[in-house]
Amino acid sequence: MAALTIAGLAREGDVGVETVRYYQRRGLLDTPDRPQGSGSGGGIRRYGLNDLRRLRFIRSAQAAGFTLDQIGELLALDATDDRARARELANAQIAALDVRIEELERARASLRELARECGSGSAGPCPILTAFDHL
Repeated sequence: MAALTIAGLAREGDVGVETVRYYQRRGLLDTPDRPQGSGSGGGIRRYGLNDLRRLRFIRSAQAAGFTLDQIGELLALDATDDRARARELANAQIAALDVRIEELERARASLRELARECGSGSAGPCPILTAFDHL
């Protein structure tokens, strides 16, 4: 793979350029030095396969529900090979996801009941609309 510009890295990682810059400011991605010189590509930062892997890791970890702080810790743990702490973080995230899944299942059940009531043909306003009208 040829070295990527920041735009190429962002495209390959399925994020925007500003997201890459934000991850750099947070210390999750390295910011390569600008090469010196006026030839072709002079002054343009280049990113490699390891940068792309790290960017994809960050995105995957976010999709699993990890915060950027937790992702930073996971990345640091990778350098120390602290499997126990990584497992602890993963188990804590699983517990948080379980709570969120329970909340979503309750919300789905409530909405399903409201949809059933709304379709029952009874007179008056639709229960779906009145359920969210609590000022």
